[in-house]
Amino acid sequence: MNKITALFKIKYPIIQGGMIWNSGYKLASAVSNAGGLGLIGAGSMYPEVLREHIQKCKKATSKPFGVNVPMLYPNIEEIMKIIVEEDVKIVFTSAGNPKTWTSYLKENGITVVHVVSSSVFALKAQDAGVDAVVAEGFEAGGHNGREETTTLALIPMVKEKIKIPLIAAGGIATGHAMLAVMVLGADGVQVGSRFAASIESSAHDNFKEIIVKVKEGDTQLTLKELAPVRLIKNKFYQDVQHLYESGPTKEEIVTLLGRARAKRGMFEGDVIEGELEIGQIAGIIHAIRPAGEIVQEMISDFELARMEVLNFNFKQ
Repeated sequence: MNKITALFKIKYPIIQGGMIWNSGYKLASAVSNAGGLGLIGAGSMYPEVLREHIQKCKKATSKPFGVNVPMLYPNIEEIMKIIVEEDVKIVFTSAGNPKTWTSYLKENGITVVHVVSSSVFALKAQDAGVDAVVAEGFEAGGHNGREETTTLALIPMVKEKIKIPLIAAGGIATGHAMLAVMVLGADGVQVGSRFAASIESSAHDNFKEIIVKVKEGDTQLTLKELAPVRLIKNKFYQDVQHLYESGPTKEEIVTLLGRARAKRGMFEGDVIEGELEIGQIAGIIHAIRPAGEIVQEMISDFELARMEVLNFNFKQ
């Protein structure tokens, strides 16, 4: 048992990222049943849809699970009310000031974790009273930090500053990577891209098939004027790059984006015109697998990596 398994009362310090359009109750419950911590991604759900997923998740698992809430969500008050009413015990917050909701959640007996991209924000989250932080590196898919600090550099810098438990995210899809960030100071890992390509992911099969075809260099961080996001280089991405060549205004970029691009790509399966969010580590994801198998494979790989390190001998 370590700080993360003790905090969440789980078997393995593996958290499934609460990714929009990917993280419904089927994925969250499958990860929790396998010994990790599953998260329902509230960012792509209307309030009553979230309530439905929470209720279904309770029926699908007796193990701990949580909800990820981007705090810029337009119905945030209703979302938080539902979380309390449905007696959710773990909430991961992101994309906003942790001071806004941490006290309210903790007053209702909820364990709170906040996602950050720098040691400065990690300290602010700690000061706000969160129970742990997720430090997410530049490699991660989806919305990302403006600092563009890689996971390898970010984890030890955050570890140096905070006293609360630290979860590493960004570029982690194997047990070898899990061991690496834990050696650097992390107490656990949050995994997104690998679970996006799972059978239980709520993403469209077209998106999952694209993930397993991604190669090194096929993703790029873009749209920094709005909110930096790592995307697969499809036609939509190329349209964004062509627009940049003309020196567009923020309004012109918003117009190109239109509405529901992420839903169109990841949930509805339009891999040409849709927004496809995935991390750099997709380049080593080659198969769509059950979430439980992914958890067990990561743990087996972690143990193998640990033995490899123990057996390494600098002296010849």
